[in-house]
Amino acid sequence: MKSQLITLLLLFTCLVRSQTHQPDTDGTDSLLARDYSYLSENIDKYQEKGKAWLYINAYLNKARAEGNWKEISEGYKNLLHASGEDKRLAYADSMVRAAVKTQDDDVIGSAYLTKGIVYYSLKKHTMALDNYLVANSYISLGNDDYLKYKVKYNIAHIKYYLGFYPEALALYKECVAFFRKEDSSAYLSSLHSLGLCHNRMGNFKGCSTINQFAIKECSQLNESEMLPYFSLSEGINACCYKEFAKAISLISGSLNAFERNGDFGNLSVAYFYLGKANMSLNSKGTALSYFRKVDYLFREKNYLRPDQRESYEILIRSSRETGNLEGELYYIKRLLSADSLLNITYKYLSQKVHKDYDTQELIKAKGSIEFQLRQAKMLEKVFLATIALVVVLLLYLVYRYFKAKQQYKKRFEELIGERFNKLPDTTEPIEGGADPDMEQLNIKPEVVAHIVKHLQRFEEQQKYLQKDLTAVKLAESFGTNHKYLSKVILIHKHKKFINYITDLKIDYIVHLLKDQSKFRNYTNKALAEEAGFSTTQNFTSAFLKRTHISPTYFIEELKKHYRGIEEA
Repeated sequence: MKSQLITLLLLFTCLVRSQTHQPDTDGTDSLLARDYSYLSENIDKYQEKGKAWLYINAYLNKARAEGNWKEISEGYKNLLHASGEDKRLAYADSMVRAAVKTQDDDVIGSAYLTKGIVYYSLKKHTMALDNYLVANSYISLGNDDYLKYKVKYNIAHIKYYLGFYPEALALYKECVAFFRKEDSSAYLSSLHSLGLCHNRMGNFKGCSTINQFAIKECSQLNESEMLPYFSLSEGINACCYKEFAKAISLISGSLNAFERNGDFGNLSVAYFYLGKANMSLNSKGTALSYFRKVDYLFREKNYLRPDQRESYEILIRSSRETGNLEGELYYIKRLLSADSLLNITYKYLSQKVHKDYDTQELIKAKGSIEFQLRQAKMLEKVFLATIALVVVLLLYLVYRYFKAKQQYKKRFEELIGERFNKLPDTTEPIEGGADPDMEQLNIKPEVVAHIVKHLQRFEEQQKYLQKDLTAVKLAESFGTNHKYLSKVILIHKHKKFINYITDLKIDYIVHLLKDQSKFRNYTNKALAEEAGFSTTQNFTSAFLKRTHISPTYFIEELKKHYRGIEEA
């Protein structure tokens, strides 16, 4: 009997040792001799297998035995992450108390930040913001950039929740750039939040682009936990694009992950958009069931976003349509309760986020602002001088406008009258300033006479209306060379070849517009074709250069002129 008792005692001892030291392979009776790095590694290693508690307790006991407040704070953080929702705040308080005793700004700030994150996970945004602001006041004094960006990221969440999307967007962009090289999980979370901001701002394409990019990043970084969140985000986008069947498929695929993680916030949002999508597809019964789930989570978790308020409006309307007075009364009371929460929460958060956080950011820019104020007097003088200059310039432009209008009127009268043949010469100055009349032609008289005769016939037959006419082509048709032709035109017409041809074309169009009313209904493009110009721009430029008014103005004035004659 005694031997049996001894055997049972030995077996019990072995069993206890195997249960308490299973992961510890060195055979020692205690983990207290191990360093914190070893304990942390095993906490992470056995977290999913449910065997991390041995190392979590060992970590905290070791820190207590050493009186190491920094590691005691870290130990409570380990307990917090491994515990259920009901114990996290208690461990968070212990973590903060231990951190304060370290008198280390980064440690204290990190503890308050973690406590804020616990409150945020419980959707207690007012308490979350209070702790973020305390965390920021400590972390901003330290040198830990990672913590500074964690604070930015979490304050951006509050700004997003409040609807200050451009401000949140700017903070999320900074976080994406920083965490990309530092923390893949935080990097993907920042990308997700960045996409949500784009969605709330109406930039659905930008949100989809980020989602698609982030899904590829998840694959490359071997991080799959964020995939349901990007699926939900893309599903909401599909709702916004009115692709409701696609939205239902994407959002439904993310529900299991949110339920498994206890993420009631995203679960509530998913239910809301599933309700909207089904309502749009006339699946009213299914839609109402999802809206009732939104109400359930609001009742159980006290969580509701402003956009989800629509759930109650739909439930009230549905109850009224079916004559369900009790249901209508119930949802009216629920809506009043929702409005009360939203009004109180948003009023408080809006005041705090701008007063306590943004003010600190502005103080950092105080030196720059003071410099600008010192320059105010000088800038004021420059501003007044600029205004005076602008006024003078405007007066000058007005003067030029009316003067140009008078000149346009005068040019039109010249064109419509007998003085048309005295249009100004458009010949550009000859290089070197030489007068062509004083130059020697050095061409035989009979050649000159031959060219002049062909030019006369060329003008009479209106061959200048040809497109892409060059001096070389024209000279060949005259049986001479282009150099002789250009010289003769320069002496006899006082124009370069290109000006000569262009002026003939414009004179032709002017006469055409004056004499035949149908051409006044032509577009500039059609008139350019009629005159043989290669482009409309070339035509309008040549018309303005030849007549000093635009073809549009000339045609409008012609119509007025002949309309006046007909009425008279």
